[in-house]
Amino acid sequence: MTVPARKPHPEVATASPLLRLEGLSRDFALSRPGLGRRGKTLRAVDQVSLDVIEGETLGVVGESGCGKTTLGRMIVQLIRPSAGRILWRGEDVAQASAGRIRLLRRELQIVFQDPYSSLNPRMRVRDIIAEPLENFGYSRRDVAERVARLMETVGLPAEFADRYPHAFSGGQRQRIGIARALALEPRLIVCDEAVSALDVSVQAQILNLLARIQRETGVAFVFISHNLGVIRFLSHRVAVMYLGRIVEIAPEAALFEAPQHPYTAALIAAIPEPDTARAGRRATLSGDIPSPIDPPPGCAFHRRCPRAREICGRVAPVLETAAPDHRVACHFPGPPEQGRESVR
Repeated sequence: MTVPARKPHPEVATASPLLRLEGLSRDFALSRPGLGRRGKTLRAVDQVSLDVIEGETLGVVGESGCGKTTLGRMIVQLIRPSAGRILWRGEDVAQASAGRIRLLRRELQIVFQDPYSSLNPRMRVRDIIAEPLENFGYSRRDVAERVARLMETVGLPAEFADRYPHAFSGGQRQRIGIARALALEPRLIVCDEAVSALDVSVQAQILNLLARIQRETGVAFVFISHNLGVIRFLSHRVAVMYLGRIVEIAPEAALFEAPQHPYTAALIAAIPEPDTARAGRRATLSGDIPSPIDPPPGCAFHRRCPRAREICGRVAPVLETAAPDHRVACHFPGPPEQGRESVR
């Protein structure tokens, strides 16, 4: 896939963030303490700090179970954080009231992974798209006009408005979900694995649709995916997650051309390479991600890392600047040594 033309990316160093996360964490209790035993806790997201600039796409990538979906759901207030702050246009909304969260729905929306289970099968398409507008008191005429425009925007013929979700393909259902997310003209949309359930050709259509919507409306995206090829196609900046933490965040071009964290380098190396001889010389990622219930001490990646030293097993690295607009959490950052670095 060729990266589509997008509006110029705002300068991260000077632009005021639309969204800022500060030390965001989320724990899930798996068992209760009692009779002398400690309860088990899973830390799905661990002290995540990042910004999203107006009009940009921030890609969030990592292996399954790394906390991407939990992070996205905290951003849109579907899950409460255990600690940290969510600053929306400067206001801390991490523990917002139900009334404030309702108002935030006008500005923060989400597109889910499964385009069928996220749609009410008993509602017609026009009613699915219209529901957010009706909830906020739009007139019947305004709702009808807005629904018609949204269907046109996402490429659905007007005559489809009276059909039910079961009558559509997966790609068409995702277009319905996108239209619904756009109904209230939000400023940021979280796309949680929004194309992973679709065929490759349909993925490309949906990604091009999202890129066009962003150019026309200026909406920001937090695009969550395990697929680095998809992330590169759409993102201005990329945040790499491992076991609940951000291990690297950088502009898309810088991250793919000169990854500083060995985990990022291994993910990039896993992208299919048409030159098989070249592919054989690149780093590969093996071994399982540690359990978030019992994470290893120090750097969570050190047991799979080719650069690991004694300090890596004792001290967790912090996210620090490696280059302009490029931060990495690694005691020994730097691009991989071609042909010499393999990940355990």
